[in-house]
Amino acid sequence: MKIRTLIVDDEPLARQRVRLLLGEEPDVEVVGECGDGFEAVDQIQETKPDLLFLDVQMPDMDGFEVLRRIPQALLPVVIFTTAYDQHALRAFEVHALDYLLKPSKPARFAEAVQRARDLIANKQAAVAARGLLSLLGQTPAPSIARGQLTRLAVKTPGKVTFVELDQIQAIEAAGKYAVVHVGKETHVLRETMNSLESNLPPQRFLRISRSIIVNIDQIQELQSMFNGENLVVLKNGKSYPTTRPIGEIQQKLEFR
Repeated sequence: MKIRTLIVDDEPLARQRVRLLLGEEPDVEVVGECGDGFEAVDQIQETKPDLLFLDVQMPDMDGFEVLRRIPQALLPVVIFTTAYDQHALRAFEVHALDYLLKPSKPARFAEAVQRARDLIANKQAAVAARGLLSLLGQTPAPSIARGQLTRLAVKTPGKVTFVELDQIQAIEAAGKYAVVHVGKETHVLRETMNSLESNLPPQRFLRISRSIIVNIDQIQELQSMFNGENLVVLKNGKSYPTTRPIGEIQQKLEFR
């Protein structure tokens, strides 16, 4: 029996690598690929795959939200693919769910597929689904995505670059993208500000307006302007207007 498999990742090269590695698994049949969460929800309900390779970080709708929108009876065995670092993956391990760090190594990939194969062959997919439901039932969304990241993954064609959080000065919205300022460098992420805000540790980063997130350790001073506008000034001299009250930001700086 073929293991019907769906690949979900917003990066074409990442989908291509998964498909290439699956070429070494003769009992696996790829029934489709999806580049975003909305398409994934439709395809999962239409194709009813046995196995799902699911990217955690996707713009607009992440992998967790995709699974929340799937009827329980249709939940397949899931192998998460992620650029999160090792320390942020304990949530998966607690619920006995498998994951692959990008870029995945062939041996580790084969191990994950074998584990999924065993679950499906032993009709244990329902057990895996219960692990998923337990993970998704946490509020807020799993702790992997809330306050445990130590690096930010920047995906560019052909590679993933990791940026240390303490090096980030500010993040600015740019439509459906975000511009990350690191010293004199900038990195462009295909992420929404809401997604970034939920993924970054709140004790280290503060959203000061709809379009700006700053590193709290990089704040030099707060200014109240004569026109009623408030500014957050960073150590590099860059200033940003804030819609948060100055007193609230001051309290955040003093008591974190």
